[in-house]
Amino acid sequence: MARGKKKEKELSPEERLQQARVPDSEQPYRVPENWCWFYGKSFLLPMETKRPTGEFFKYIDIDSINNKNQVVSEPKIVETEKAPSRASRMLHPGDTVFSMVRPYLKNIAYIDDSIADSIASTGFYICTPRKNVLAKYNYYMMISPYVVDGLNAFMKGDNSPSIRKEDLEWFPYPIPPLPEQQRIVDRIESLFAKLDEAKEKAQAVVDRFEGIKQSFLYQSFSGNITKKWRKKNRIKKDQTWELKNLQSVCSMKITDGTHKTPTYCEAEIGIPFISAKDVTSGVICWDNIKYIIPELHDELYERLAPQVDDVLLAKNGTTGVAAIVEEEKIFDLYVTLAVLRPNKDIIEPRYLLNVVNSPICKRQFDDHLTGIGVPNLHLRDIKEVLIPLPSLEEQKEIVRVVDSMSKKWSETQTAAEMVLGQINTMKKSVLARAFRGKLGTNDPTDESAEEMLKSLLNDVG
Repeated sequence: MARGKKKEKELSPEERLQQARVPDSEQPYRVPENWCWFYGKSFLLPMETKRPTGEFFKYIDIDSINNKNQVVSEPKIVETEKAPSRASRMLHPGDTVFSMVRPYLKNIAYIDDSIADSIASTGFYICTPRKNVLAKYNYYMMISPYVVDGLNAFMKGDNSPSIRKEDLEWFPYPIPPLPEQQRIVDRIESLFAKLDEAKEKAQAVVDRFEGIKQSFLYQSFSGNITKKWRKKNRIKKDQTWELKNLQSVCSMKITDGTHKTPTYCEAEIGIPFISAKDVTSGVICWDNIKYIIPELHDELYERLAPQVDDVLLAKNGTTGVAAIVEEEKIFDLYVTLAVLRPNKDIIEPRYLLNVVNSPICKRQFDDHLTGIGVPNLHLRDIKEVLIPLPSLEEQKEIVRVVDSMSKKWSETQTAAEMVLGQINTMKKSVLARAFRGKLGTNDPTDESAEEMLKSLLNDVG
């Protein structure tokens, strides 16, 4: 890439244009004739520093971004005397903040008037476009797959992979004439509005079925769905139902996985190692698990060897979600999971699984959550959670009905989530086409973007 050694004020307009334009050989793909490829440095203003003043200030850090929708969820209110050293990026209305830490997470957001008085973390690159690049065009370009995926290629570091500000400044961006920028923004927002409407309807289906599911589970473990079954079998509820705490229905002391920091290794030589993140869907997901060295496994397995029908409960992070071990498999557990081994003489394993995942237990778990930021359940509190316990025969009937309904819920939820996934894919497709000039909005009679940039560079000079 061209890198000028002279200071900008010493360059002629032609030299400045030469530095700003991406050479033909480095242009990633073809764009319409009146577009131009520019380096970010040519149309993004230098970032400015601003330190907090007053008693409190509004702070935007990486966690403030909702990366599902690319918006600022809510700035944090921080005492000025406790301001983190990273709080020093000035913001303006129309800026786009782009996280340089783990850019693949898409912690990117548009800054409107309501939050422009905030201070941002130095973990962001503040994209402030010059006057000949529209703020909204710049924002949509920065969240496009082309920019996000392209910048991901520059990531460095293992624990917190990041990119440098120079990576954004010397990245090639497709810039059309100003009128076309506005047409692209209008078309994107029109298409996104229709897609968002469809997304809301699909999400409403997911939310509605989740509510129905939770209500059904509550009724199941309150004895209401087995009323007819009890009547048919001439059983009275008050003769068979009782309250028991979780420890009393387990065949061993409820415990958790290792508290030791694990030593990971490659899957080919390691032993599967799962944590709370691997049960958040209510089943054990083996797709993205980690592996530990065999020497550590030998030590951990001697203390706790998971077995079929064990119920694994997430006690840190996404708490109160349980999954059951359904197959013979050798693996180890992290401290974020508690093991509930059912006493099969008094409780059906799947009854234990379903009641633990029901609102009856969820409410009790929530009442005992501790910790700031990352919720945590203590083993002592898990042990004392109360569950309704009918006879084994009635438990089996409840499990039969719940499992049957769960299959229907799963099919409906999968269909709705597939629609949500398709909508997200369509949005990516719109953005990909937009910045290739393929939305059908380009007018070849518009003044070229290169002429526009010449005028801008002359003003700068």
